[in-house]
Amino acid sequence: MAMDFFSRLDLQEGLQTLSVLQWIPGYVLLGAIPILLMPYFLVFTKFWTLALFSLAWLVYDWNTHSQGGRRSAWVRNWTLWKYFRDYFPIKLVKTHDLSPKHNYIIANHPHGIISYGAFINFATEATGFSRMFPAIIPSLGTLEGIFWIPIVREYVMSMGVSPVSELALNYLLTQNGSGNAVIIVVGGATEALLCRPGASTVFLKQRKGFVKMALKTGAYLVPSYSFGENDVHNQETFPEGTWIRFFQKRFQDTFKKILGLNFCTFHGRGLTRGSWGFLPFNRPITTVVGEPMPIPRIQKPNKEMVDKYHALYISALRKLFDQHKVQYGFPETQELTII
Repeated sequence: MAMDFFSRLDLQEGLQTLSVLQWIPGYVLLGAIPILLMPYFLVFTKFWTLALFSLAWLVYDWNTHSQGGRRSAWVRNWTLWKYFRDYFPIKLVKTHDLSPKHNYIIANHPHGIISYGAFINFATEATGFSRMFPAIIPSLGTLEGIFWIPIVREYVMSMGVSPVSELALNYLLTQNGSGNAVIIVVGGATEALLCRPGASTVFLKQRKGFVKMALKTGAYLVPSYSFGENDVHNQETFPEGTWIRFFQKRFQDTFKKILGLNFCTFHGRGLTRGSWGFLPFNRPITTVVGEPMPIPRIQKPNKEMVDKYHALYISALRKLFDQHKVQYGFPETQELTII
């Protein structure tokens, strides 16, 4: 099977496929090592001091991920991420400058199944974020639970990933100087269930926390849209009333309560093009970063103020989508659906 795989791929395509193939299993492996080995070392081996030291370091370093983290330019510039980028390919498009005199919340849509575009464009330098936006430091927000796992937390912090928690966001936007850009995939797990090829639906009407955070910190709001993010997997939603749909919904509800994630029933391609599997399809993803919206700093914004700037943000996002939709694969008649 392995020989068949390599015989049907040239070297570059093979490296691109492997770069994507390792991504999620890599996190799982890094997470499994401390979870499984630390209890074993503590109880059954003479290396209990190593496990104890790791736990002590985790306690000592507990707040680092909420205070800007510990990023590494070396990790962000790994050649691995360039192969990952070229697999789809993924592209970052700048429409306006971001002044280093301000801080920013870059809201990204849509979530897709796994947010490949947001990861490559903002957590690595594969598409040249720092070159496009000099003196701007990006921090991609994700679930805080990831930072409770030794080794994994170091890995994601090295890429400039931070928790999407009020504590972490407030630190980056008010206590870390200027020139910071926090990237939030606003639709989150709920929006993942809406994605399918050709769809342009975002879960945004009730997502106002990022606007409130912008008002409390004075951070400029920046809309961004990843065209093609929804196209790289096919998602299966079984017919309502069937037994398989019942179990699908029950499993998704339980999974979200425990981990804060929605379990999507999806598939893509296999190791070779045209085969069936769970790798994403080789379809382009283009993330367009829009014009920054100046936001006043208000210590305790009321509901009316939040609603006002939320509406202004939605208008800016619609404008960005309409200006670029034809260029990046949507028909002129396609509309951005906001629910």
